[in-house]
Amino acid sequence: MDAHKAIITNIFNNSTLIEVPFFQRSYVWKADLWARMIEDMEYIVKTNKPHFFGSIILKEGRRPHPGENFTDCRTIVDGQQRLTTFLLFMKVLCLKLGQSTTFDCQFRIMGQSIALRHGRNDIEAFERVMASTSADKIDNPAPQSRIIEAYNYFVDHIDENKLNIMMVMMNAQFVRIDLNADEDEQQIFNTINSLGVNLTTSELLKNYFFSRDTISEYEAKWASVFEKDDDAKSYWDTEIETGRMKRAIIDIFFDSFFQIFIQDKRYNISNDDKIMYARVDSLAQSYQHFIDHYCGGDKSVILSQMKDYALCFRTIFNPDTCGVSVPGTFGIERLNIIIFGLKTSTLIPYTLYIAKNVYSEDERNAMYGILESYIMRRMVVHSLTKNYNNLFTSLIRNEVLDSASLVAKLHSGNDATTYIPTNEELLDGFQKSKLTNLQTRGILYLIESYIRPANSATLLLGFDGYSLEHLMPKKWRNNWSACASDEIAKQRDSKLLTLGNLAIIPQALNASIRDSDWTTKKSGKGANKPGLEACAKGLVTLNAVLLEDEWTEEKIDARAKWLHEIAETLWNIQP
Repeated sequence: MDAHKAIITNIFNNSTLIEVPFFQRSYVWKADLWARMIEDMEYIVKTNKPHFFGSIILKEGRRPHPGENFTDCRTIVDGQQRLTTFLLFMKVLCLKLGQSTTFDCQFRIMGQSIALRHGRNDIEAFERVMASTSADKIDNPAPQSRIIEAYNYFVDHIDENKLNIMMVMMNAQFVRIDLNADEDEQQIFNTINSLGVNLTTSELLKNYFFSRDTISEYEAKWASVFEKDDDAKSYWDTEIETGRMKRAIIDIFFDSFFQIFIQDKRYNISNDDKIMYARVDSLAQSYQHFIDHYCGGDKSVILSQMKDYALCFRTIFNPDTCGVSVPGTFGIERLNIIIFGLKTSTLIPYTLYIAKNVYSEDERNAMYGILESYIMRRMVVHSLTKNYNNLFTSLIRNEVLDSASLVAKLHSGNDATTYIPTNEELLDGFQKSKLTNLQTRGILYLIESYIRPANSATLLLGFDGYSLEHLMPKKWRNNWSACASDEIAKQRDSKLLTLGNLAIIPQALNASIRDSDWTTKKSGKGANKPGLEACAKGLVTLNAVLLEDEWTEEKIDARAKWLHEIAETLWNIQP
């Protein structure tokens, strides 16, 4: 076995054929990993620094058949997904830049056959995209190929103006592991991928900050917070979804704490270092770099504030909030629903900054309400979220610590990535936006908690206690009256996924009830198959709906307007 660092030109060298085993599983990467690939490539070009893409295990392969033009053959043991994605990315990038010759010279054997040969599941689709002569999307008929889906994703999302082919090829690094023909690739694969345990950011930082000679400092500043008892350990070890990955809360804390720290203008951090510090996959290294380059190696700069921020973090951030009732007034409980229930973790650093530095509870709650209003307005109109990180770190950098300044700052954003939607746009969103089930559930839940009477006879459940229901079912053609024309039917279909036709209920309806006619859907089919009147009892967002003798497109529009009127008042951000 031979393991060494390699760039892509050391793997595809114009004379080596890399083969995916013929019966190997299909290509399976999805949009989250394709997006990550683009981000990593743009990072390489921004910084012109090497970036590690993982390991590639190659085993000595067969000899060439007569007429084949390669001199060496390697079989992929591990790395099929990343090498395939890399070639798809490079193919689209070269086409967009008009540099197909560069691609062919590097990734074809003697400029002819492609140097990566897939197995039976993907070979046809892979060779089809490799034969493309323009950066246009390719038809992907059923059964759809994930290879073509990835190629089309890159056609849509690669911005060639942010990329440079040579920088990518010279800085994309792998660990290449070559096996001889007689080595056991299964044993080596299992050893590399299963026996080791990855070190978390917090483990790396603990070893960096403390040593055998600083036990007392470790006990005072680390163990007393993160390892105090079983409850503390359980809290900090809890994993939550943040974007495309799951991360332990302790690692999220260290990321948030660091993002607050590096916004301090006293350190005058360079733009290149800010780009590096924003990456969560090298956070421990970023801490060390920051301390070495901006703090003169003095770790106490971080340690002096770490404990207080960590204690504050645990006090305000609680994923379990999604399982309990939240108040109708603005506060950290509702913001926890947005952060953990609606997976808007980009709010965490600025929210922590507010919690630690704003001493008036009323002012903190006012600021939490502004953040809720901002996020939810943009969610209703389906606005982009990609610049949230930049926005919220800018609020920290500019020391925005009162509600008036926060409102003014948010209203100063004029571009599509940060602006506050108007009331007219909000109405349009309630009438037309087709959101994810999670987003819709969050919008309706926060409205329900706001308008729910304090003396309600039924208890508001936690966010996780509700499911989403289509009032007019998606399969309305089965049991609902037919439309007079195809055009009217299409108009009806266009309203099914809008907010006016959606409701939160605490108990999912039986399938036979869900698609029934309106009368049956309301009343159910006996005790074992209850309808909306039983399952949604006490929900204010459904009170008026359950009084309707019929449910039509006009009723959907009317409910959308009613919800909008409430949202306009609830999520009001006055300049």
